[in-house]
Amino acid sequence: MSVGTSSAPGARDVRCPPASQPGDLAELGIDPDQLPDGLVVADEHGRVICFNAAAARITALPAEDALGQRLEKALPLEDLEGRRWWQLTDPYGGLAIRVGQPERNLLLPGGREVLVSAKYVRTRPTGPVHRVVVSLRDTEARRRTERSHAELIATVAHELRSPLTSVKGFTATLLAKWERFTDDQKRLMLETVDADADRVTRLIAELLDISRIDSGRLEVRRQPVDMGAAVGRHIQAYVAAGLPADRFLLRVEQPLPALWADPDKIDQVLSNLLENAVRHGEGTVTIDITATASPREGEDTGTSVTVSDEGPGIPEESMNRVFTRFWRGSKRGGTGLGLYIVKGIVEAHGGTITVGRAAGGGAEFRFTLPVSAPAYLT
Repeated sequence: MSVGTSSAPGARDVRCPPASQPGDLAELGIDPDQLPDGLVVADEHGRVICFNAAAARITALPAEDALGQRLEKALPLEDLEGRRWWQLTDPYGGLAIRVGQPERNLLLPGGREVLVSAKYVRTRPTGPVHRVVVSLRDTEARRRTERSHAELIATVAHELRSPLTSVKGFTATLLAKWERFTDDQKRLMLETVDADADRVTRLIAELLDISRIDSGRLEVRRQPVDMGAAVGRHIQAYVAAGLPADRFLLRVEQPLPALWADPDKIDQVLSNLLENAVRHGEGTVTIDITATASPREGEDTGTSVTVSDEGPGIPEESMNRVFTRFWRGSKRGGTGLGLYIVKGIVEAHGGTITVGRAAGGGAEFRFTLPVSAPAYLT
């Protein structure tokens, strides 16, 4: 690998070796300072001949101070056990068949952690090292991901503890003192255990959904879906649970295009959006189902569902965080994962989802799905 020289007027000279092979950065017209990762190149004598802007930013070492220095002095890296990295790896000595070092966490002076990988360039197989090319990456993005995963585990563990404690307490009490309770008391305890078991099941399902969304493995099994009937079933369930029927207003524009989607996952989306509107909103919950332009290129029509309420709505400054993990509205409760999963499900269908302010002042969620179709029908 070789890289070209930056020669723009006023630009810092990174003194990188000229291009010599097809596909080199210089041949592609790429300045090393344009690379997102730190790039450090040492010559056959172990002296730094290239130190790009990202390397200077990551190491907090000006390029002019690094150029011409020995590699181990410009990059005094240590492993996590405090051992000098260049002495351990010895890129210019040792086995002649070595081609580099895989990416790993190393420490800069002051304890700052960076991700480092190296490539040993030889002019011929098993020949002497001609160049050592080092890539540096900041670990902040990885740390944010790790913190997010740790927060997810802590949140789910906390949410699981309460229902499991309840289940354990009631079952232990029933086993120890079964004869002392009336049938009504037993029924109440068992109903509580049943509800808490359902809560645990939902939490585990949420955790699995997040895992599949993050890894891009969320499967969508498309079938014909009647969106109006699906929303109607959710409204009937709320009315059966005691909410007044006039709390909901369902408006379906006809005709709607035939929609192919995963009915179970669409139910999950509708359940979450309606529950949010009922729990956090006020007044009438309005659901509009309309035909609209498809969000997928190459398709003319799609189906759009808008769920709005007349409550206080979502503060403007919070709207860009609504679909992130652990976001909760003004009322506490829940894991804060529902809308993150909703967004993942909608996008897995090739759709889009937005949040805004409803005409009545409350929150308005709108998701649009392409009509799609199974592969065997296209």
